[in-house]
Parts: sequence; C-alpha cells; structure tokens
Amino acid sequence: MQASDRAHRIGQNRPVFVYKIIARDTVEEKILQLQEKKRALVKSIISSEASFFKSLTKDDVKALFS
Repeated sequence: MQASDRAHRIGQNRPVFVYKIIARDTVEEKILQLQEKKRALVKSIISSEASFFKSLTKDDVKALFS
C-alpha cells in the first residue's frame, strides 16, 4: 500500500495500476487477514455506541495491538 500511495504523491499525472498477487499460506496472506480483522474491528468501534466498549473482550484489544 505504501508503494502505491507513493506513486501518486510523486507527481504522477497518469493513472497508476497496482496488481497484488498473494499466494496461499504465505506471510503476506496472513498479514492481509490480520489487516482485514483490525479494519473491521475499528470500523465497528467507530460506528457503534459507547456500549460497544463494554462488550470488547481481552482478545479484541490484543488483536488491535498485535
């Protein structure tokens, strides 16, 4: 993501296409899964009421910071 963002910042005037190829059972796949879990958790925190914080488990908090 950082490399594709950088391509836009360096004054690129033409469209930039980024192709990501992730092989099954690799570190990259696990990183993507972790990012998706964290993104979903943060999204639910932002869009929920204050009562959501009371329902967070210890594992949810660990997942945010791991």
